[in-house]
Amino acid sequence: MKQGLPTVPRETEALLRDYLALLLRWNTRINLVARADAETLWVRHILDSAQLASLLPEASGPLVDLGSGAGFPGLVLALLSGRETHLVEADRRKCAFLQEAARLLGLSRVTIHPARIEAAPLLPAAILTARALAPLPILCGYAYRILAPHGIALFPKGRTATEELTAAAADWTMRTERFPSRTDPDSTILRLSEIRPVSAQA
Repeated sequence: MKQGLPTVPRETEALLRDYLALLLRWNTRINLVARADAETLWVRHILDSAQLASLLPEASGPLVDLGSGAGFPGLVLALLSGRETHLVEADRRKCAFLQEAARLLGLSRVTIHPARIEAAPLLPAAILTARALAPLPILCGYAYRILAPHGIALFPKGRTATEELTAAAADWTMRTERFPSRTDPDSTILRLSEIRPVSAQA
């Protein structure tokens, strides 16, 4: 493994390798992730998701992952944290994959919502995640609606992170923390809290 990459507990790595093998099999039939070899996908998706675990708050409460796709980062964080987790995914074929992956990983506290984000029946979340889903101004709208009052949002972002923060500031106020990605030198992880519309501050 490359020096500096995040690691996962030894006892869970075998499960995550099985998850990756399942992903590779399904990916030949439905488009879950861009085609690549197993080790590239391990770093690009499994370890990239796993690095968020150290940024989760200690407070209890459910995690909601929007636009879950193949389960990144939601399924990985569910396994590493043991939290109640809700995966929202509108594509029913991807939902079928998520059901099978959750079964393989033994994640009984995972609920999959085959629905658009606006229609998913979600309780207030302690943590909100979304990866490669939408620009930050849109994600802030979701966070404001879904997060509990003291909840936090974790949004991995690429080179456009600064520009997206500037765009979001036109309509949203928030407490922002930035963490460098350990899997991609061009990426940043945003940890946001206290998200409010600018109009509410007037």
